[in-house]
Amino acid sequence: MIQSETLELLEWHRLCQHLATFAATKLGATAARHLKIPDSQIQSEQLLEQTKEVYRLENRLTTGLSFEGIQDIGDSLERAERSGTLTGDELLAIATTLAGARNLRRVIDNQEDLPILTDLVADLRTYPELEQEIHRCIDERAQVTDRASQKLGEIRTDLRRLRSQITQKLQNILQAKSGAVQEQLITQRSDRFVIPVKAPQKDAIPGIVHDTSTSGATLYVEPNSVVPLGNQLRQIIRREQAEEETIRRILTELVAAVKADLERLLAIATTLDLATARSRYSYWLGANPPRFIHREDKEIITLRNLRHPLLVWQQQHEQGQPVIPVDLLISPQIRVVTITGPNTGGKTVSLKTLGLAALMAKVGLFVPAREPVEIPWFDQVLADIGDEQSLQQSLSTFSGHIRRISRILEALGNGEWGLGTGDWGLGTGDLELGTGEKEIPNPQSLIPNPQSLVLLDEVGAGTDPVEGSALAIALLQYLANHAQLTIATTHFGELKALKYEDDRFENASVEFDESTLSPTYRLLWGIPGRSNALTIALRLGLKPEVVQQAKTQVGEATDEVNQVIAGLEAQRRRQETKAAEAQILLQQAERLYKEVSAKAASLEERESSLRASQEVAVQQAIAQAKGEIAQVIRRLQKGTPTAQEAQQATNALNQIGQQYQPATPAKPKLGFMPKVGDRIRVPKLGQVAEVITAPDEDGQLSVRFGLMKMAVKLEDIESLDGQKAEPVVKPKPAPAAVTPPPQSVPEIRTSQNTIDLRGKRVADAEYILDKAISEATGPVWIIHGYGTGKLRQGVHAFLQQHPRVNNYEPAEQADGGTGVTVAHIK
Repeated sequence: MIQSETLELLEWHRLCQHLATFAATKLGATAARHLKIPDSQIQSEQLLEQTKEVYRLENRLTTGLSFEGIQDIGDSLERAERSGTLTGDELLAIATTLAGARNLRRVIDNQEDLPILTDLVADLRTYPELEQEIHRCIDERAQVTDRASQKLGEIRTDLRRLRSQITQKLQNILQAKSGAVQEQLITQRSDRFVIPVKAPQKDAIPGIVHDTSTSGATLYVEPNSVVPLGNQLRQIIRREQAEEETIRRILTELVAAVKADLERLLAIATTLDLATARSRYSYWLGANPPRFIHREDKEIITLRNLRHPLLVWQQQHEQGQPVIPVDLLISPQIRVVTITGPNTGGKTVSLKTLGLAALMAKVGLFVPAREPVEIPWFDQVLADIGDEQSLQQSLSTFSGHIRRISRILEALGNGEWGLGTGDWGLGTGDLELGTGEKEIPNPQSLIPNPQSLVLLDEVGAGTDPVEGSALAIALLQYLANHAQLTIATTHFGELKALKYEDDRFENASVEFDESTLSPTYRLLWGIPGRSNALTIALRLGLKPEVVQQAKTQVGEATDEVNQVIAGLEAQRRRQETKAAEAQILLQQAERLYKEVSAKAASLEERESSLRASQEVAVQQAIAQAKGEIAQVIRRLQKGTPTAQEAQQATNALNQIGQQYQPATPAKPKLGFMPKVGDRIRVPKLGQVAEVITAPDEDGQLSVRFGLMKMAVKLEDIESLDGQKAEPVVKPKPAPAAVTPPPQSVPEIRTSQNTIDLRGKRVADAEYILDKAISEATGPVWIIHGYGTGKLRQGVHAFLQQHPRVNNYEPAEQADGGTGVTVAHIK
């Protein structure tokens, strides 16, 4: 009885109703509304495994697990077993259920890591031959088909022929007696074909009147010439109905022969649907799978950010208030937790939330808490929550609580005692005295082996505070010996001291904001709740002298305890704030680390891509050079080569060598040489300036800082990283050449050496640049525009690291200024 009372107090039926909305079949919804709570941990673990496997399966499937076609055919199977004849609709429902179950088994069998579900459907028999026979005999309208039997086909052929004869005769009468009929219409009354005749002219068409219109102006007459045919038609219809009955009876016998297997099929489909409903409900709750722990193995109950599932539903579907989660971290030695705090602070909600979490884990549901979810398996969840006052039974609030608590203790008393084994004994046999007689050992010397969760709301309330407090202490001490875990809410201050007398007790409290006179619904562990009654009374306008007199009655000791508790609460809040700040910093560091790692990987990938593209370009150039050399050789091999042709071939080979031979890398410069646009430091002036003209032969260059321009010497400047400038060495006069030097090719901008990168991304621009530079024999003008400057920066960074680029500089103002960069190729 107390078990059902507990389920009602925790509003378990509401959670089952919510679960039923996620079921796909009528059977699954019914099973969810009447959810059975397992009696053993093994059953609970098996249900959890089912939920986990369906959860994984539905994450892989695009449309989820389908239960299409599966119907509740239980009543039809019962009637078939009792020799009743099933209707076409019932037979069709059986066929679609067989097909739906087969599809379920096929989906599960196609997956690999679903051992529980695979084992569940391993013995599922879907009788495809029965399904095919039903579809052969019953069409989609649930009517017996002509092909069901040869006799039925012949009967229906006769029916169609006879109906055609009757219709033809009636059509002739309508045409011949058109003046006597109400309208040119052939209809039926009581399975007889009739025509509408005007009442005053009924004698014009003699026959049997089967019906009359509401006004009496029209008579529905079966002409005498058609009556014999109508009689024959009725006889054939009776034969058709008898044959259809025979066919349905044969199909019903086939169903009755496999009734046991079909009932098992229904049970398996219902089990799968219920597991799917649990999975979908758990996903909707954002819940996580629990792990059953053993507290005797020193494992801690861990339920972080635990939310009340009914409040989550209320928030989502009924515009309720946001759900405030609670944290439950209970050490293995703790047997009793007392929660104190003001009314409406969330104490009762915390009790119900834990109770529902324990029940959800038992039935195979995930628990709405943050991972990891670790909770014991409780064989019983027993609760005394709410006011049991009853005028009809003459029960006060106190009496109602005591009646229910008595039933809880009685339920606990049905458990067994043992030394870790659950039986009387010391591990070697029965306890015996020296005389050989058996005797019941002292209960105080035994170790209880309970697995129950007890939830008590306002324990000891409703009577004299002194006696109620004493009764509450005795009750909690008894439960510490007889229950796995007890959570009790109370207003008695004496219960707070139990923690300091017995290490099996722990204190918790619901936080209260005195500035707003409202609870925060947060659960604080290790700190007992303060008495806020006097503070609230003063804030609500009670006369200060009354509150002060009350404080005097309470005593200074209580006030000091409240101050100590307030200090502990403030210290906890500071620690939580620091922990939150540290968590934010850790998240930021992790995010920065991921960004840096991603950028480094991107740079390595781009470098590898550039090396690969350069290698491809080199190989292409080598292949092209080999081809051109081969052409020169083939020209020489044709006919008798002359000296002039040999000279031409030599010149062609030299040109090919100059074109494809890689340029000799320039020797690295030992010193720093400023270029136009570089930023340098002038130590004498203590200024950073920009170079606007390159150094001349005397080592002087022009720089600008701010609005000022001035000429400085190379020895007076240095780079931003402290390198001194390389001195300019004047070239020695060259001896007179015998032959004039070749004329240098002027740098002229054309469409061939101009690249327009405007509107391109940096990655695309790098690819275009690399191709153009590898083919260039002179300077390249690169149009990148102004914009945000990101494209210009990307171009400059690429040019700076390219091996063929000697240097680059902004173009002349006439050529685009800083919107165009000129790259000089080595």
